[in-house]
Amino acid sequence: MDGKLIVILGGGESGVGAAILAQKKGFEVFLSDNGTLADEHRQTLQSYRIDFEENGHTELRILRADEIIKSPGIPDSMPILQKISAKGVPVISEIEFAGRYTDAKMICITGSNGKTTTASLIYHILQSAGLNVGLGGNIGKSFARQVAEESYDYYVLELSSFQLEGVYDFKADIAVLLNITPDHLDRYDHNLQYYVDAKMRIIRNQETEDAFIYWIDDPLVTKEIEKLKPAATSYPFGEKKKDHAAAYTENGKLYIQTKGNIFDMELELLALEGIHNVYNSMASGIVAKLMDVSDEQLRASLSDFKGVPHRLEKVASVRGVQYINDSKATNVNSCWYALQSMRTRTVLILGGTDKGNDYTEIEELVRKKVSTLIFLGKDNSKLHAFFDGKVDVIREADSMKKAVDIAYQLTQRGDTVLLSPCCASFDLFKNYEDRGDQFRECVRRL
Repeated sequence: MDGKLIVILGGGESGVGAAILAQKKGFEVFLSDNGTLADEHRQTLQSYRIDFEENGHTELRILRADEIIKSPGIPDSMPILQKISAKGVPVISEIEFAGRYTDAKMICITGSNGKTTTASLIYHILQSAGLNVGLGGNIGKSFARQVAEESYDYYVLELSSFQLEGVYDFKADIAVLLNITPDHLDRYDHNLQYYVDAKMRIIRNQETEDAFIYWIDDPLVTKEIEKLKPAATSYPFGEKKKDHAAAYTENGKLYIQTKGNIFDMELELLALEGIHNVYNSMASGIVAKLMDVSDEQLRASLSDFKGVPHRLEKVASVRGVQYINDSKATNVNSCWYALQSMRTRTVLILGGTDKGNDYTEIEELVRKKVSTLIFLGKDNSKLHAFFDGKVDVIREADSMKKAVDIAYQLTQRGDTVLLSPCCASFDLFKNYEDRGDQFRECVRRL
């Protein structure tokens, strides 16, 4: 270990956490970010006396590294990564690195949609049951920082495809794969299989005594399972009772079968609405039962969970119009779920940085439920090309205030205004949280 240099690329939550852990483990640490660090991250690095640079990479220093920890948002196509690869320096993710330094049990969740809700729900269930558990990965405090500063027996980790790309020896004790739909195709050379391959790394290194929970009705997932034949014990879930299903619905109830025990609960008692949330509740319930959470405790947690900010979040009702913040819907499939749960005439605000989206998936729901479309983005040409002529009223907005004001003028009592953008937020906002916060703020000022 003596003198081993670890270089961290990217100074966000994940990178700063990795830097703290690497320093604690006695490595020489250097963090490099191409952009400007957030004030809190800069201050944290300074308080730990960790060497860092921002607004550019010093290649000579970086290429001296024995190992590189790369933040998930940095694509392999970046010039500096090409040079690192040519030199043969190993590149891993923060998840891989932190996993080396904890014996805690890993409950890992991935999927194109629902992973934040499911990870938060599992965390809520386990915490309510009195387990010593941390929540990290793509959500909350970085996993590496928690390994450095806390001592948990269990971790619930939300893992994106970007984070999974950099795992090699890391293993999930319980892996949850919710679904796979096209997303981030701009990162994967517009090749869906590359994205699928990244997602399937969730089962990497799993053995028979480990658990693999997945949605049995997802054709992409089931095709991969036939191909990969995972070693872990499978716990599939789906809408209808099928062979070997560990969770299903029947006669208005949710059933979970594990370890010879059958748990049941009325669907209407679930805190989260919509069929997609029934799936999220099933996956979470299977995890809970595998971890011996009592039926009573599980029922209580599934019925009192508060949900996730920016995910189908009811902001306010103004003049009889409901405003819903679903800013976290950064892909088309997320928006499909949101539209599917709408019970009224809807004004839909969508747009932003397109990730190679195909809007065909929501076309039928848009025609059926949407009275007005408001395009909120710098370049809405692709949206116009697809939706023009399919909805009576289409408007453009170049700020959240303008979008909300237009919605306010075009709605009547009983309508719903839904922000479910289908796109990333980086053209007009810092991130999806900023987009959702601005929506909330504008609605509250109406």
